[in-house]
Amino acid sequence: MDNLTFGKIKEAVEKYNTLGVVTRRDPTVDEMAGALSLYLALKDLGKSITVASPSEPLVEVSSLVGIDEVKTNLGASDGDLVVSFPYREGEIEKVSYTRDDNYLNIVVKAGERGLNFDERDVRFTRGSESPELLFVIGSPRVSDLEQLFDPQALKDTIVVNIDNKPENQGYGDILMVSQRLSSVSEAVANLILALGLKMDLDIAQNLMTGIAVSTNNFQADNVSPLAFEMAGILLRQGAIRPQANPVRRRMSAKNLDDLEEKVEKLKKPEVAKREERKDDTLQTPPEDWLEPKIYKGSTNF
Repeated sequence: MDNLTFGKIKEAVEKYNTLGVVTRRDPTVDEMAGALSLYLALKDLGKSITVASPSEPLVEVSSLVGIDEVKTNLGASDGDLVVSFPYREGEIEKVSYTRDDNYLNIVVKAGERGLNFDERDVRFTRGSESPELLFVIGSPRVSDLEQLFDPQALKDTIVVNIDNKPENQGYGDILMVSQRLSSVSEAVANLILALGLKMDLDIAQNLMTGIAVSTNNFQADNVSPLAFEMAGILLRQGAIRPQANPVRRRMSAKNLDDLEEKVEKLKKPEVAKREERKDDTLQTPPEDWLEPKIYKGSTNF
């Protein structure tokens, strides 16, 4: 990325105090690693910041540092609590509340048409203040962010779009989108270094994991020069390159003895047959084997 882009981002980071980092539903290891790494680096600045995804994290990203801080909304933890539910004109007659011991009950009285939603459709959002600066990681379309991106609520928010997918729609105020990137983690690593943000071991390991997974442990055909450059820096920070296919390797080690035993069992009968045939040939030749042979010819022409 050019220095002008980094300069714009640096200026925005210094200017705004409420930041957000988001990625799409069910993000890849690379996308979540990039989002968490940027979140951890920016968090060190002492600003109000949230990292979020529309869905709860999957098991495959559970080992990333900071995964327990991912939310499903962009509200600040110390802000107002907003209860939201679908609404159609005429469905609700009135909204009131009652007190019951230590609970405050919000009562939504149904109108003549009845309510078109149930408990699963009710959303709880903490914090009414939208981020002033929003980093979107690995999400080619605004719609991929679902409830996290409300155009009305974010109309005054500066959006930084970081992605490497060809289908990226080019939305946002500042673009870091390039198909030449083999991962979004390498782009985030480059950004953190360009902004002079903290790069500790946790951040470095997250980024190394993201780059390695996205590039098939640096074996993919599209590995970019930036990926190798950032990997070298991350290794110097103490990151460890993940081993390829660790689960498959553990399974092979576990069953290696059984596999060798099965191979031996398959080999032994054939070997035994060959040895048996060999011994029979050497020890019990045909009965007429040593007898002289007389061949008679014919003189008739």
